[in-house]
Amino acid sequence: MGSKQMEKMVIPFLSLKDITSLHGNEIHEAISRVVDSGWYLQGEAVRNFEEEYAHFIGTQHCVSCANGLDALTLMLRAYIELGRLRKGDEVIVPANTYIATILAITENNLTPILVEPNYETLQINPSLIKAKITERTRAIMLVHLYGRLAYTEEIATLCKKNDLLLFEDNAQAHGCRYNDKRTGSLGDCAAHSFYPGKNLGALGDAGAVTTNDATVAEIIRSLGNYGSSRKYVFPYQGRNSRMDEIQATILSVKLRHLDRDNALRQRIAADYYENINNPNIVLPQRTDNLQNVYHLFPILCEHRDNLQQYLQKAGIQTVIHYPIPPHKQACYKDWNTMQLPITERIAQEELSLPISPTMTTEQVAYVIKVINNYNTKHDCSLH
Repeated sequence: MGSKQMEKMVIPFLSLKDITSLHGNEIHEAISRVVDSGWYLQGEAVRNFEEEYAHFIGTQHCVSCANGLDALTLMLRAYIELGRLRKGDEVIVPANTYIATILAITENNLTPILVEPNYETLQINPSLIKAKITERTRAIMLVHLYGRLAYTEEIATLCKKNDLLLFEDNAQAHGCRYNDKRTGSLGDCAAHSFYPGKNLGALGDAGAVTTNDATVAEIIRSLGNYGSSRKYVFPYQGRNSRMDEIQATILSVKLRHLDRDNALRQRIAADYYENINNPNIVLPQRTDNLQNVYHLFPILCEHRDNLQQYLQKAGIQTVIHYPIPPHKQACYKDWNTMQLPITERIAQEELSLPISPTMTTEQVAYVIKVINNYNTKHDCSLH
C-alpha cells in the first residue's frame, strides 16, 4: 500500500444507521403499512415473520417473543412445564458465553455447569464435556458465539448416549450453517435474539424460539402471553413477552437480505484471515468460511488494552467481548473463586474488530494495514 492509502480513516465498530440504510426504503414502506393498518400486536406481520423465519431456519415452528433473554428463559421453562427439566437439574454451558445464557438457566432454578472453551476456536471444548456429565445432567446448551459454529457430531452423540436435551443459543449466528442445516435447527430447541446489532437485527428488542416440537412451541407461546392458552384461560404462570408488529415487519424485510449480508461479512473475514499477519496477534482457528456468519470478528492479544488504544488512535473503533466472564461477576459471587483459566485468558485478550455489510474494501484494507504495523512498543502513531 502507498502512503496515500495510509492516511487516517475513521472506522466505526458498527453503524446501525448505515446498516438500516442498506434496506431503508423497504423498511420505511413496511413500517408505514403497519402504522396505517392500526394493528400493532399479535397480528399479521408477526405471523408472517414467524412463518418466514421457521422456513429460513428449517424448523416447523417459530415462536416470537420480546427479546433474546426471554427466548432463552421461556425455552427452558417450557421443558420444566413438560417435566423434562426439574429444579436443580444441570445444564452444561460454555463458561465464556455472554451472561444472558447463564441468567436464563439460573432464573429457571437450574444449575449451570461451566465448561471451558477451546482457546483456538473460542467455542465450548467438546473433549471436556463428557467428564462434566453427572446423574443430574439433563441438557447441553450450545452457544454459537461470535457467529461461529459450536455444534459437533461429538456433542450430538453425547446427547443421544446420555439422553440429554440439546439447546442452542443462536443469538449471534443467524444464518450460520452446519452442512445443509442452519444453526437453530440442530438441537431440540433454539433461542434467537434480534437485538439491533445482530446480523438479523430489529430496531428495538425482539427474540424468538425455533423448534420442531409442536407441544413445546405451544407452551412457549402461552408462557409469553401471560400463560394464556386462550383468552382469560391461564394454564401457566406466564409473562408478557411479545414481539410487536413493527419489529416483525422490519425483520421480515431484513431476513430477505440476510444471506447476502452474511456473505459480505464472510468476505471481510476472509480478508482478515488471509492478510492479517502479526506475531503479537492470534486469530481464532479458521473453520469452514461458508458456515460461520461472523457476527463479530474476535482477535486475541496479550497486550489487548495497548492494541485497542493504538487502533483507537488510528481511527479504528473496537469492542471487548467480554472483559469479565460470568463466573467473576458480582451477581454470581458464589462462583468468584472458581478457576477457569482459558475463559479468563480469553476475557483478558479478546478484542473485536469492525465487521459489517457496510464496510468498504478500503476500510478493510486500512484495518489490516494498521494491525500489521502494530508492535507492543508502538507509540500509537501511524509510521
